[in-house]
Amino acid sequence: MAKYSMQKQIDSSFDDVVIKVREALKKEGFGVLTEIDVRDTLKQKLGINYQNYLILGVCHPASAYEALQADQEIGLLLPCNVIVYESSGTVHVSVIRPTVAMQIDATVKLAEIAEGVEAKLRRVIKSI
Repeated sequence: MAKYSMQKQIDSSFDDVVIKVREALKKEGFGVLTEIDVRDTLKQKLGINYQNYLILGVCHPASAYEALQADQEIGLLLPCNVIVYESSGTVHVSVIRPTVAMQIDATVKLAEIAEGVEAKLRRVIKSI
């Protein structure tokens, strides 16, 4: 099975990395649709103390529209997730590889869209 994410480790503060990730996403045309603060959620719901862990549901509107035109059910795989988390003093950033996620639907059109989105996400990871 193909590796489903692209990652980078950064020696910086969690908050600084989150800012850099948001800026890099914006530069590539992504918007943040959802934000889940896993640390806060686990504390509130289960009383568990957890490390900094943020899930960003991001969308590239033009690509999402194109994908929805090709297959309305593709919304089940949208948005793309980006995670930022802290482990052992290092901040990690991972992004989903749309080319792997979209293998569920073997159409050529969706594969082409996924390749374009993945190229943008690859630039996001490189730029932070």
